[in-house]
Amino acid sequence: MMNWHKRLAACIVGAAVVTLTACGGGSGDTSATPAPSSTQTVAPMTGDTSTTLVAYFSATGSTKRVAEDIATATGGTLFAIEPAEAYTSDDLNYNDADSRVSKEHDDESLRDVKLKTTEVPDWDRYTTVYIGYPIWWGVAAWPVDTFVRANDFSGKTVIPFCTSASSPLGSSASELAKLANGGDWKDGQRFGPSADAADVKAWVKQQS
Repeated sequence: MMNWHKRLAACIVGAAVVTLTACGGGSGDTSATPAPSSTQTVAPMTGDTSTTLVAYFSATGSTKRVAEDIATATGGTLFAIEPAEAYTSDDLNYNDADSRVSKEHDDESLRDVKLKTTEVPDWDRYTTVYIGYPIWWGVAAWPVDTFVRANDFSGKTVIPFCTSASSPLGSSASELAKLANGGDWKDGQRFGPSADAADVKAWVKQQS
């Protein structure tokens, strides 16, 4: 009888070990799965038939925030204008005469900024294009110039918007219109640091 009890206990212990091992393996496999990359490309939604595009260049995130609010208000498609060589915080230090942006400001030949791409998927379907940018020295940030020159805006309504802490819109929108190939360019709008989604939505309603 003692031998039988010992064999039964051994079986119970063995089963428990197998069960714990199986659970531990599952947990280990889950934790080993890599988290999605924060830079992975998100595919456009299937069936997207929006005729409004919101193209923007954002240096510090302020213009991106307004662009996202416009896209939400219009049901539009976002397109980021991205320099091939991204601007770092040091590059954007306009108080430093040796920073990238200061050198580009002083030497206009350096302002022809190469972009990752100037091609917007299904460009022809968009009839309204919002173009956003920060103000640099009273003009639109020059990476936007490259995007505007590269595309044909014929038959499109173009609505500029900018962000700045204190600088006005000035002639930035009209200067972009001069660079463009066609398009019905409207008056632009400046958004300051305190602008929120409600402010953006109210402005968008005025454009329709």
